[in-house]
Amino acid sequence: MEFAAILLIAVAVIVVVTLAKAVRIVPQQRQDVVERLGKYKRTLNPGLNLLVPFVDAVRTKVDMREQVVSFPPQPVITSDNLVVSIDTVLYFKVVDAVRATYEISSFLQAIEQLTVTTLRNVIGSLDLERALTSRDEINRHLSGVLDETTGRWGIKVTRVEIKAIEPPASIRDSMEKQMRAERDRRAAILTAEGHKQSQILTAEGEKQSAVLRADGDRQARILQAEGQAKAIRTVFDAIHTANPSQKVLAYQYLQALPQIAQGSANKVWIIPAELTKALEGMGGALGGLSQMVGDTPAPEAADHASQVEREAAEAAQAAAAAAQQIHDEVRVAEAQATGGNTAKGLPAPEPVAPETLLTDPADQRERG
Repeated sequence: MEFAAILLIAVAVIVVVTLAKAVRIVPQQRQDVVERLGKYKRTLNPGLNLLVPFVDAVRTKVDMREQVVSFPPQPVITSDNLVVSIDTVLYFKVVDAVRATYEISSFLQAIEQLTVTTLRNVIGSLDLERALTSRDEINRHLSGVLDETTGRWGIKVTRVEIKAIEPPASIRDSMEKQMRAERDRRAAILTAEGHKQSQILTAEGEKQSAVLRADGDRQARILQAEGQAKAIRTVFDAIHTANPSQKVLAYQYLQALPQIAQGSANKVWIIPAELTKALEGMGGALGGLSQMVGDTPAPEAADHASQVEREAAEAAQAAAAAAQQIHDEVRVAEAQATGGNTAKGLPAPEPVAPETLLTDPADQRERG
């Protein structure tokens, strides 16, 4: 009885083991290579698969997904004899599980060695400057060589990337100095260009300002000249309209004499001895002018004739007094200049009565 139970248990164990050997479940994106008695039999696809127990065996389980592997830094010599360290990243996928299993013993190691060899060949034909700036070209070349070689292994290289290119420390220092010098040069050029543009704009502004100032000055002078011309024309028309007499003109002349004598810059005013003759000549000229324009005053000015004559008499007296005072100052100055000795100069003019300045010289000549 006990022997039968042991036998039953042994049979159950054998059945379980046999079923485990016969049934194989393969997950998605994986293929299993099956050998029968050491020879390739078939490839198991994802899902439920049945095998012959103790006859069929799974050789390898191949992952069909795209894989990425990063290789350690590799020292590479450039064409200008500089040793640089290059890190690469490889993307690949298995497209044929049978070839990947039987064509090469370790396809990952083979891809790594092939990448290093190809990288040294490519970088060896480039100098450092071109190697640093030609990563895309290097990647395309590596991808083409690896894809062509690994195709017979059932592997597809999808992408190769150079992760880093590290030159020696001394070369990095030199490159940093070169870059700093280049940036300083560009900064100096930009500063000079900015200064140049600033000076150009400043000169243009000064030019436009000068032009505008000159134009404004010209316009101001034109307007001032037009204003003066209108003022002179207005005064001239007013004089001809008023028709002033010779006495009024003499009165205006006598009003101007004190103003000439009161100038702050007039230290000495020389009065000629022939002042009365000059005044007589001026009166004669003004009398002639009055005869030319007509000495008859305008009707509207007749009412003020007496007032004008009084003011003219007062102005004549003031002018005569001012002339006498100036003459005395001149005599004192001459005495001081000669050291007390009276110099023989021009004879003193005869005193002029204010009434004679307001009379007509032509009448005086008739009376004489």
